[in-house]
This record gives sequence, structure tokens and C-alpha cells, in this order.
Amino acid sequence: MTRIRYVADFVVPGEGAGVVIPGGAVDVDDSGHIIAVGVEGELSESPSEVRRVGGLLMPGLINGHAHGPMTLVRSAGDGLALMDWLQKGVWPREGKMTPDDVFVGMQLAAAEMLLSGITTSVEMYLFEDQIARAIHTVGSRAQVMAGVITAIAPTDDSYMARLESISDFCANHANDDRITPGFGPHSVHDLGPGRIAQLGESAAACDAPVHIHLEETRAERAQVLSEHGRSATQVLADAGLLERRLVGAHGVWLDDADLSLLADGSATLIHCPMSNLKLGSGMADIVQWRDRGLGLAVGTDGVASNDNLDMWEDLRLAGLLARGRSESPEVISAVETLSLATVGAASALGFDDLGELRPGAWADMVRIDLDYPAFTGGTRTDLIPMLVWAGSGRHVTDVWVGGRQVVEGRELTLIDRAAVQAQARTIGERLAST
Repeated sequence: MTRIRYVADFVVPGEGAGVVIPGGAVDVDDSGHIIAVGVEGELSESPSEVRRVGGLLMPGLINGHAHGPMTLVRSAGDGLALMDWLQKGVWPREGKMTPDDVFVGMQLAAAEMLLSGITTSVEMYLFEDQIARAIHTVGSRAQVMAGVITAIAPTDDSYMARLESISDFCANHANDDRITPGFGPHSVHDLGPGRIAQLGESAAACDAPVHIHLEETRAERAQVLSEHGRSATQVLADAGLLERRLVGAHGVWLDDADLSLLADGSATLIHCPMSNLKLGSGMADIVQWRDRGLGLAVGTDGVASNDNLDMWEDLRLAGLLARGRSESPEVISAVETLSLATVGAASALGFDDLGELRPGAWADMVRIDLDYPAFTGGTRTDLIPMLVWAGSGRHVTDVWVGGRQVVEGRELTLIDRAAVQAQARTIGERLAST
């Protein structure tokens, strides 16, 4: 068995206690898994090869909610509230997308994410086969939550056909170590209780997760209450979805009763602070989510509402908003904030072998260049706070996914980035044309 040892100035394994290992090393076998982590001189077995990378090694980041192919409609509809933004800015362009467009858009998104240290993303979109193909081409990982929205399945027959096609997608990727398949219903306000219940049955039959937009805006909440006499969370509870692997994105307008229902189940919530602020949707109370024991992670959302895929910005905002809302810097630490995109996110999203640099986990690693003013002046004990409050995608130089180097010297190794960007520019201009 090949044993490659990566030696860095510091290793941040991602453990909850905020461990920092000076002179650390990570041993990776030829299956792409980590077999040892620790101080270089204390690792017992001799490696087949030693690679002295310097800088800081840490787990790859996990983006808990994204719509990768929306790179093709970046910044569309700026300044509009959510429904106007969708109906006037985004959907007219998305309606022109072909499967080939989605493949290019997802490649571009995966490239942008890898270059900023995101090795895994949760993607909710249509044309799921093209998304999976793009992920394999670029070399990252994804939970691919195949989109379900009334606009593409307006009749009962077309809706059931869509659920069947997603079930087939789940079966086809059941043993795919790069793709975790699942169902991505747009929202309760779009689909309604009956269709949500049908989707829940299909997901249960496949033992697949469900990822849904939940209580993103005040208007969305009011619509569901008016039309169905109960909140979106109660609709999901009545359909039995809270007893399974449900992930709700946004959660800005959840009330106490909703949070109690979610906490009694096995739900995870994804905080998307940049998107929520840009669209004027409000600010979620993630401290309350955490204190109720809910699974919690951070996501970028799509780039039409962010408008980039740099998780460092969303992480920083998540921590800062929590502290500001609570009027206390003690309410969330830098270690806990970083966890929202590493080990905590992995736990919340059901990734047992991601989010940490530890034996048995996949070798999804990021190298951070510490030779920057942003990382100068503190001490070893300040490294994690510096990562959270001063770090950014520009500090990422190298990335490995499953032991395979997919970014080297700030450039992608598996695709021609310039060619993908050129294709995306042409597609974006076509989609925006009338």
C-alpha cells in the first residue's frame, strides 16, 4: 500500500476542540483515505513518499446549500425581492437552459468552489445527470438534490414521472463515492401539501435525503399560512418528512412551534447569510437553532443571490451576525464558526467520512498559504480565529479530494478553466438575450 505523507507548518484537523498541530503531517493511502494524522516526528510507520507542502492543512469546506449552474445567471435581478427576483430576473433566463448549459455552469461553479477550498457542495437543481457528470469531471463532491418544481411538472402525471426519474437517479448513484443523490423540492409554497407528501413517500422508498427551501421570507410564510392554515414546517411534519433526513435551507422566519417540531425530528437547517441579506429576506437566529439541538451548517446559496461561492465570507457573516444579534462575542466561538463548514456541517448533512482530517476519513484537504499579512502578528493559538475572521478563498493554494490533487498552485488540474469560462460567457449572454 502506498503511503504519502503531507507535512505542513500547521495542521488543523477540524476537531471540535480547535486542535492545531505544529509541524503536523497527514498520511494518505492509495484509496484516498487518511490513515494517520499528528506531529511528523511522532508518526510511527514510514511513508512511501513525503511531500513537504508547508503552510496550513485543514479539511475541505462543505457548502450546505447551492445551485451551482446559476453561475450562468450571476447577479441577475439585483435589487429585487425574492419572488420578483425569481420571476423577473432568474427564471426567464433559467427557462432557456439546456442540459449542456447546465454541465458548463456546474463545471464553472465547482471550479470556483474548489479554488476557494470548498470540496463538497449540496446542489439543488434540475438536469441532475449533468450536474453529477460535471462534478466527476472537475473532481469535487456533491449531494445532488434533484429539483422538483411545479413549473416543470404541472400535471399529476408529469409530477409522478419526475419523482420516478429522481428515484432512478438515486438508484444509479447509490454506490457513487462522489455523488450523494436525493430529492430537492423547491418549497411548500410551490408544491403544496399533497405533492410534498407524495415526494416524501418516494424519498422514503429510496432511503434518500430531502432538501427544501424553508421559511425564507415573511411573504412566503404568510402565503402558506393563508392557503393551508398551517406553517410549511407543519406541512412537512404532517407528511412525515421530519422523521427522516430533511434539510431545510434558510429558515429565517421559523417560529417557536416550528423549531420545536424540527428539534423533535431529525432535521438540519442551512444558514445562508449572504443571500438572505442581499435579498432583504431577514436574518436567521442560528444560536436558537443550535441551542435547540438542530443540525446546522452554512451555505452560499446560488450566485444570483450571493454573488460568489466563497464560503469564507458566509462563515464570517454567520459568526458576526450571531454575535451581533445576541450582543455578545461569547455566543459563538471561532472554532464553532469554522465547524459550520467542516466537521459540524458533515455531521449535520450525514457525511460520516468528511469534514475532519482523521484516520478513516476521505483525504479532502486544503492548503492555506500563511505568508500573508492577514496571518502575521498572532500566535499559534490565534490561528483558527485568524482563519475565520481574516481568511478568504485567495489564501487557498492547493486542494485534494479523496487524495487526488485537484488544485495545484491556485490552478485546477483536471479541466481547462479558461475554456470553461469562455463557454460560460457565451451561454450567459445567450440566456440574457431577449
